[in-house]
Amino acid sequence: MTAVTDHDHTEHVDHAEGEASRRPDMIARGAGPRSARRATVLLGEDGPESGFPEAAHSRAASADRRASLTDGLTRGRQDDDARTGETKTDDHARVQDRTPAPNATYAEEPADSADPTASTGAWDDGLIARRVSATSGAQPVPVIEARGAAAPAVSPLTYDDPLRARLDALRELVGLSRTRLDSPTLAEAGRVLDGAAARRELSGQHTVVAIAGATGSGKSQLFNALAGVAISETGVRRPTTAAPIACSWSDGAAPLIDRLGIPGRLRRRPLHSPEAEEQLRGLVLIDLPDHDSAAVQHREQVDRILKLVDAVIWLVDPEKYADAVLHERYLRPMAGHAEVMFVVLNQIDRLPGEAADQVLDDLRRLLDEDGIALGDYGEPGATVLALSALTGGGLGDLREALGRFVAERGAAARRVSADVDAAATGLRPVYVAGGRTGLSEEARDDFSAGLADAVGATAAGEAAERAWLRNANRACGTPWLRLWRWYRDRCEPPTGRHVLRAQEDEEATARQRVEQAVRTVSDRASAGLPAPWAQTVREAAVRGSEGLSEALDELTARDAPTGRPPRPGWWPVAVLAQASMTLLQIVGGLWLVGQIIGVMAPNLGVPVLLMVAGIIGGPLVEWSCRMAARGPARRYGLDAERRLREAAAGCGRARVLDPLAAELLRYREVREEYGRVSGTRATVG
Repeated sequence: MTAVTDHDHTEHVDHAEGEASRRPDMIARGAGPRSARRATVLLGEDGPESGFPEAAHSRAASADRRASLTDGLTRGRQDDDARTGETKTDDHARVQDRTPAPNATYAEEPADSADPTASTGAWDDGLIARRVSATSGAQPVPVIEARGAAAPAVSPLTYDDPLRARLDALRELVGLSRTRLDSPTLAEAGRVLDGAAARRELSGQHTVVAIAGATGSGKSQLFNALAGVAISETGVRRPTTAAPIACSWSDGAAPLIDRLGIPGRLRRRPLHSPEAEEQLRGLVLIDLPDHDSAAVQHREQVDRILKLVDAVIWLVDPEKYADAVLHERYLRPMAGHAEVMFVVLNQIDRLPGEAADQVLDDLRRLLDEDGIALGDYGEPGATVLALSALTGGGLGDLREALGRFVAERGAAARRVSADVDAAATGLRPVYVAGGRTGLSEEARDDFSAGLADAVGATAAGEAAERAWLRNANRACGTPWLRLWRWYRDRCEPPTGRHVLRAQEDEEATARQRVEQAVRTVSDRASAGLPAPWAQTVREAAVRGSEGLSEALDELTARDAPTGRPPRPGWWPVAVLAQASMTLLQIVGGLWLVGQIIGVMAPNLGVPVLLMVAGIIGGPLVEWSCRMAARGPARRYGLDAERRLREAAAGCGRARVLDPLAAELLRYREVREEYGRVSGTRATVG
């Protein structure tokens, strides 16, 4: 019997209308199931939701009509069973092309059905399917029900404090990184945040579980076995399932299924069984197309829905349980989602003897190699089971495990937490450094020293020291020595002197030193950082270096020592002493000249003594002044060098070091946020 209760996509509307006039004949002839169901669509049911003229008939007439339909359907099923070679109906792509009448139902129910929801529409939660009573005498058939009143209110999902803190940290991390990282890098984190926010607004009493697997693994067969009714089409033609089908065990799941993009005509109810409903209450089961389907759109649907469901049942068979596509594309990347994962080995009825246990052990080995934690002995991890959806062997274990899993009401939060873990793992290369990072004091000092060399701070200090000594020599030196130096400087030819470099050459050299200092400090600041942040640090250094050379030139012109150096307090005393020595020389010389020409009485002792005192005392005073001037001259030169160094360091700090420090601080902030997202302590140098 086919599980898709919809018209064939090759039929036309006028064909359906034509059948309305032939419905008594079809029923009388015992038409096949599809014809009978189309007749049911055209006949409708009694009750306020029918929308057909027959809805005004009495309850007894409606019961007789359903009884006739039941007989016709039973004879049609017997005819279908006799056709052993009949090909299965087309896949669910046919379902998407044709939509049943708005208020149609495919139910074969007796008039005195014990199901109270048959007439009250208690399942009007947006699912276009309704349960089939277990007490019905006919073979259970999936049924479609029109939308009724609004869905019953359900409690939204709530996250615990640690998960909320991690989501807030991830949101802050993305906000801090938008200007530093490209959009593709942050896309997965943004998807996780959007998905967590969307899931939080929906029911926390339901758990959405998808059945995924390869071609021929028996997904639809397992789906039907769990539902207790043939909902999803099975067959040998591949692919069989072309669109996802949903089956909900309780009310209020419509918004969750809407989020998956499953249309109403592909939503079903399981077989009405109080025991099964109580065991799986809150379960929303999704039958997915093949993840290895030849149709690209099927694989795209699988990938899309796997990101939205709360848990996944990976169904494998003895032939494809080690398929590389399954392990490399799905299981290995989803290793962190082990707590919301079931791995079920199907078709064990095909394995003789102990082969099933051997295949199951090998499957466990492959899962362990994929990094998937196995939930054995009460440990958190994936649940691994073996069953046969065809014979029902092991199906009870899966039902029991699903029942416990759904009853915990924690799958959605665990799925979001695993998604956050996966996003954090994907972002690790752009946030976690290989070692200690930051700009050390040594690097800062070396950068300042490089700028000081570029502006010639050392040379300027030495020049200031020489200028101070030169002024001291001029003030305290003997007149005769200064006169000799003046004459020598005037008469000495320029040949043999060093040719000073042109100003353009000096500026070019200074600019190269500045650029080298910037490159060095940016490399040291970005060392050990992840590639995006290292690039950001280098770009900040380059932006800061623009105009740095010109700014340093202005500082040099403003802060370089100009004019005469200040004179210390002892300079007047030294000048007076030097003048006295010169006066003694002059007096002694004039005295001797007077004695020679006979103006004064001969007396060589006193004038000679005066001249010798002046001649020796002058150079002695000059030497003493020079010795005394060394300390002040040195201090003066160092002070000039210090001012230039501080000015250059201040300019470099404002233009280069501060932007680098800001980027490193931003990285430290995002690194700490990443530590909160990943649940680890951040260690930043």
